[in-house]
Amino acid sequence: MLKAFKYRIYLTDEQKVLLAKTFGCCRWFYNFALNLTNETYKATGKGLSRNEIINKLPELKKELEWLTEVPSQAL
Repeated sequence: MLKAFKYRIYLTDEQKVLLAKTFGCCRWFYNFALNLTNETYKATGKGLSRNEIINKLPELKKELEWLTEVPSQAL
C-alpha cells in the first residue's frame, strides 16, 4: 500500500514576493537561453551547450541587477 501526504504551507508576504521574483527570473532566463540557442543555431548550425549558457549568467547579473535579487541556485 502506498501512502501520500499533503502539506499546506502558509507563506508570509515577504516569502510570496521572493517566490514570485524567483519564478519570474527563472522564466526570463529560460526564455533568454532558448532565444540565444535558437539564434546561435540559425547563424552557425550548432546550438549551445548547457555550460556555455550558464557561463553567460555572470555577465547578465552585472547588466541586470534584478537577477541578483533571487537565489543563484534557482537560475
